[in-house]
Amino acid sequence: MVGAGAPPAGRRRPVLHRASRAGAQRHARGRCVHCQAARPVILFPEREDQAMPHDHDDHSHLDEETARVMALEKLLIDKGLVDPAALDRILETYETEIGPRNGAQVVARAWTDPAFAQALRDDATAAIHGMGFGGRQGEHLTAVFNAPETHNMVVCTLCSCYPWSVLGLPPVWYKSTPYRSRAVSEPRAVLEEFGVTLPGTTAIRVWDSTAEMRYLVIPMRPAGTDGWSAEALAPLVTRDAMIGTALIGAQR
Repeated sequence: MVGAGAPPAGRRRPVLHRASRAGAQRHARGRCVHCQAARPVILFPEREDQAMPHDHDDHSHLDEETARVMALEKLLIDKGLVDPAALDRILETYETEIGPRNGAQVVARAWTDPAFAQALRDDATAAIHGMGFGGRQGEHLTAVFNAPETHNMVVCTLCSCYPWSVLGLPPVWYKSTPYRSRAVSEPRAVLEEFGVTLPGTTAIRVWDSTAEMRYLVIPMRPAGTDGWSAEALAPLVTRDAMIGTALIGAQR
């Protein structure tokens, strides 16, 4: 766990939001479905005029790591070493069949089954694997529970360690340098940029994912859902809520 330090002086750096690595890769292959967007979404609206244009020719709006990955992918495809259809299938699996549906099922069950919630607290790896959600990047898991007095938030300060088996592919902003650094130094400010404003009395705990341990946030169950089944609750659970950068609103 990383402590929440004081915000650094000076202007905060923007964090790219609402983008996916898979989407960036489709963009590189000429199959971008968001080409009508004038620019990437930036969390400082007043700085939006300084955003990079949405340019198909140089992809200058992409972070350096993603650009390198896409360049390597293109090289491997051009040499016939990688089948783009196979890559698309892998991406589709993690986007639509795994993440974040698996994680949502885990959260919904924890909300409705006290024994399972306790099992998550005791040994999240065993509890989640017991639901059949294991495999790559999900070998070692810890569940952290939000409460009125405590809000949890996950980051990987070194790279992009992420629980693929329950959340699917990591979003681009999760891997960005601004998020990785500022989530530790000023987590409350970062949360506010995601639209999450917490009471001053709520402590924020930042958990640093590593190759040895990955974290899953269990959000608080929203009000107005008493009596709902796990199947009805699961669609309410979002990826960002399980990272800790979003809340699940009350239901009517």
